[in-house]
Amino acid sequence: MDSKRRNIIFLILAIAAAAFPAAALPQRFNDKIQNRPYADLRRWHLGFSIGIHTQDVSFTHNGQTTDDGHNWYMEQPSFSPGFCVNGLFDLRLNEWFNLRISPGMYFGNRDITILDVNTAGNETPLKYRQNIKSAYVVAPVDLKFSGQRFRNCKPYLTAGVMPAFDVSRKRGDYLRFKAADMYLTLGLGFDFYLPFFKLNPEVKFCFGLTDMLDHKRPDLADDPSKFQITESLTKARSNMVVLTFYFE
Repeated sequence: MDSKRRNIIFLILAIAAAAFPAAALPQRFNDKIQNRPYADLRRWHLGFSIGIHTQDVSFTHNGQTTDDGHNWYMEQPSFSPGFCVNGLFDLRLNEWFNLRISPGMYFGNRDITILDVNTAGNETPLKYRQNIKSAYVVAPVDLKFSGQRFRNCKPYLTAGVMPAFDVSRKRGDYLRFKAADMYLTLGLGFDFYLPFFKLNPEVKFCFGLTDMLDHKRPDLADDPSKFQITESLTKARSNMVVLTFYFE
């Protein structure tokens, strides 16, 4: 497991450890008049969400050097915020667990730097940039585990999967990603009970499970110099961090 994923998992555990002790507080500290006291007893309910996210991609290079002496290296040096909007169907399983389905759209982009790292020659290293825009149709399915409600606030954790399909792919780029992808998701958030609805800010970490790089590029048959860049990679996996505000 790389250091980036270890740091994300550590952050999830640290925030969860700080949030869930509220469930152990004595009842006398939880006697404030509650908003919407029966909201969580409904068998199912609907909602929607809006949010922002960042998309990251981790590349696995094979170290291949081309016949003309190039050794290509790809990275994403910066992150650009994207926009997401989702619907929500929430099914109550019991006091602690809910099943949540939230289909929607994620709009974002990735700025990729492509660099020739072969320094054996005297020529100036080649460097390209590619902006990969995406419009994902997503259908996250999450299991929500809630803590005990404290006054008008309740912490929760989520875990699930998120299939995604990109409907905006372009042809002829240095790199091209597959349309379909699958993510493992872990999230945490809080239910805030307002007089007329619940507001749920949530942070979700999405880890790509598949190689999203399109290795078959018949569109580059007439431009082998571009195809050499794809051949320098073994795989590419996508990751996302999503900040979402649910209205239920």
